[in-house]
Amino acid sequence: MGLRTNPTQRQRRLGLELRKLRDASGMSAATAGSFAGLGSPHLGHIEAARTAIPEAKLRSLLAAYGCQRQTLVDALVAMSESTGKGWWSAYRKSVIGQRMQDLAELEATSTAYQTFQWVHIPGLLQTAEYMRALFESGEPQASPTDIDTYVDFRLQRQQAPMDAELRIHAVIHEAALRMQFVPLDVMRRQIEHLVEMARLPHVQIQILPFKTDVYPARFGTPFVVYEHEVPDLSTVYVEQPVSSPFVSDREQCRRFVDTFETLTKAALLPIDLPVEPGFHTRKDSLSLIQHLLYTL
Repeated sequence: MGLRTNPTQRQRRLGLELRKLRDASGMSAATAGSFAGLGSPHLGHIEAARTAIPEAKLRSLLAAYGCQRQTLVDALVAMSESTGKGWWSAYRKSVIGQRMQDLAELEATSTAYQTFQWVHIPGLLQTAEYMRALFESGEPQASPTDIDTYVDFRLQRQQAPMDAELRIHAVIHEAALRMQFVPLDVMRRQIEHLVEMARLPHVQIQILPFKTDVYPARFGTPFVVYEHEVPDLSTVYVEQPVSSPFVSDREQCRRFVDTFETLTKAALLPIDLPVEPGFHTRKDSLSLIQHLLYTL
């Protein structure tokens, strides 16, 4: 079997985790490989995500590295054994790139989705017409068929988390609600859709107003934290056009998580339908949204 030339994010992450564990154990590739009947070059290909590793050999490696956390062992085995196939597989020969397919697979295996956006509404909370307006303005060279594919793919991305009740927590900057690169009637319905989404028990939405003491661009770009049931395997997706958009280093992930927590404290209280008298007098996300709708 030939070596992979375009490994997925899951395959790269498995290789990175194995390399981290080997480095922590202090073993050389040759020594570690001997425990699993692997040569040093073969183990190098595994760590670089260029080839797979059988379950038995993987467990032997993990035992040699002293990895005794059963939840982590099971999660790494699951990553190794996964075929990577899902609803997104139908788009492999379409205009949808590998990065977006990696995101779909990541969402299917995550327990929570925490996102900060300050230019547009987070993808999992967008309406179809808002998506289409974004793609038409952002991809002017795309054909109508390609635009349809982009919209269909994003709608599919929304459906899977909703079915699985992936916990979604979004902090959206007020600027994203005031942008006018989509028609005003589309933006109005998009904002109303946010309120409807906030009715779901696993969706929490906060608005970060212009008037805040927190500088929202610590990392200079929007980001998403994908929580894994094993915290060590959580991933951050950074929205940038170049280099790798996926962050797996635990210390760097921690910085994004800390930043998100800071943003949630600076943002207005979550969108919550009124349940008590006088709700309209408090400063919260719903009050700001109602004001925006009035002024649109």
